[in-house]
Amino acid sequence: MMSKNKPSYQRSQFTALAQRLREPRYFIQVLAGPRQVGKSTLARQVADELPFPVRYVSADEPTLHGTDWISSQWQVARLSVSAAGALLIVDEVQKIPGWSETIKRLWDEDTRSNCPLRVMLLGSAPLLVTRGLTESLAGRFELTTLSHWSYAEMRDAFGWSLEDFLYFGGYPGAVPLIRDPARWARYIQDSLVETSLSRDVLLMTRVDKPALLRRVYELACRYSGQVLSFNKMLGQLQDAGNTTTLAHYLELLSGAGMVTGLQKYAGDVARSRASSPKLQVLNTALMTAASGLSPTEVRQDPEFRGRLVESAIGAHLAGAALRGECRLHYWREGNQEVDFVVQTGQSLCAIEVKSGRVPRIHSGIAAFSRTFAPRHALLVGDGGIPVEDFLTLPVAHWI
Repeated sequence: MMSKNKPSYQRSQFTALAQRLREPRYFIQVLAGPRQVGKSTLARQVADELPFPVRYVSADEPTLHGTDWISSQWQVARLSVSAAGALLIVDEVQKIPGWSETIKRLWDEDTRSNCPLRVMLLGSAPLLVTRGLTESLAGRFELTTLSHWSYAEMRDAFGWSLEDFLYFGGYPGAVPLIRDPARWARYIQDSLVETSLSRDVLLMTRVDKPALLRRVYELACRYSGQVLSFNKMLGQLQDAGNTTTLAHYLELLSGAGMVTGLQKYAGDVARSRASSPKLQVLNTALMTAASGLSPTEVRQDPEFRGRLVESAIGAHLAGAALRGECRLHYWREGNQEVDFVVQTGQSLCAIEVKSGRVPRIHSGIAAFSRTFAPRHALLVGDGGIPVEDFLTLPVAHWI
């Protein structure tokens, strides 16, 4: 579901996609992003504006389709080509084993025969889609990455307040359920979390311990905003896994747009990768739906609300990183920490969040500034940039 009043990034993506698809056939257009961020709706709205036939098909079925299915759908789309061309939209393309090799073959056939069939691929597992593109379709695609909806987008489309956004997050498809928070939470857990885990993450690679992967996800939601070593995670999980397995599972969950582990900024890639991760949900709805707390209970719990505020700031920054606008880290040395370090090229921006909760560690902005000389050092929250203002404007404005 998407409001008729498309938020800013949807309007800009709509305009860009419609323009590209009206151009001569140059590239396969790819939309990738987590579930329920509006990929299918956006694709259909663009298709409605095009001056040639459009065929929309989806591979999101309980039983996976094979590559023969792609070939047959492609052939049907070829038969609909008019003088102006035609468009084939394949949704949930990552569900089909070997999809990228088949699409490469078909695309190259049409290129040799000058067939003006345009193609748009949609995928809800960004990591898996990107792997297929880079492995087989290099030089043939143009990628648009959609992230979870931001506060400004939910406010503009649905009239949400900051408190609404902190609790219900950035899932536009779940908006009709928010008047019944318990029902909304069940929808998030059953239709989004479970579907993403069972039908997206488990497709990416072999997972020897699915139960452990689920517990890693739950742990990331419970400790979002905290730095947690892999050894401490193993202690929390009480599992016989190893740190390499946990790091891999966290990468898979990040690739599905659910939770991620931010790496410490060290000015050195190898040292950053060896650091303990800072757990971060990519949508605060994942925290509240799992918490069992009502919106009123959250507002009355300064500790949990403070974690929501910090996680909302982190998710806002992580969304920009997902779209390729920046790289996101944290920094800690001894008992000093910088909540977020945003890197664009050689430029750094250090961000400290004051959320009203009791801090567990001292601010490290001054120490970080002495060592790395960031271009900007920002305080968000009490005594600094209001949280609502920070979440309203795009990350590029602040960095």
